[in-house]
Amino acid sequence: MLKNIRIVLIETSLPGNIGAVARAMKNMRLEKLCLVRPKTFPSAEATARASGADDLLAGAEVFDTLDEAIKDCHMVVGASARLRTVEWPQLVPRTCAETLWTEAAEGEVALLFGRESSGLRNSELDRCQYLVHIPANPEYSSLNIAQAVQVLTYELHLQSLESTADKESSATEMVTAEMMQGFFAHLEQALSDIGFSHSGQSEKLHRRLRRLYFRTRPDLEELNILRGILSAAQGRKSMRGSD
Repeated sequence: MLKNIRIVLIETSLPGNIGAVARAMKNMRLEKLCLVRPKTFPSAEATARASGADDLLAGAEVFDTLDEAIKDCHMVVGASARLRTVEWPQLVPRTCAETLWTEAAEGEVALLFGRESSGLRNSELDRCQYLVHIPANPEYSSLNIAQAVQVLTYELHLQSLESTADKESSATEMVTAEMMQGFFAHLEQALSDIGFSHSGQSEKLHRRLRRLYFRTRPDLEELNILRGILSAAQGRKSMRGSD
């Protein structure tokens, strides 16, 4: 879903900041950069600060108005350097990333950054469903625009990693209670066969082993490996088909 998340910079005055933003984005695997009325672009300074993220600069779209830049986005979040006494819901970076990630599954979303000196205007905030504020030292809270982009894109990257892990987990065949009972019967028999315990005399040991394996929550492949080890220790495979 990262491909559905665009970073929008409004009236950036220093071209080096555009390059630094491109670098921050590429670090976190975001690719879609939109520029609204940049003072200078393209620029050799932007390319130098991009430090290898030239492809993002080459693919950046330039717009005359914010409305053009976000016209196909169904959610827009504005980054604010200060907390505002306004009616917009305000998010912290992690919640912002969670919200954008969820919405990006449905289509295009945008994260807006205003001018280096003054941020977003009220007319631009009017385009936003949410504001995001990065908590910082109250005595020195101003972040460079590229730093702000780095913080927020990092949180988005974490969301993508967690989503990938969830997909991998869901693709793994999980073990049923019946399968675990078969494993525990095999384990008890194997421990008896190798002389480590005696049937009916090691209830406390077996209960502890049950708790140990329940904590680890093995998947089906891991359970089969464990049963293979037990069979090898027994020197036979008679228990493999018991469940």
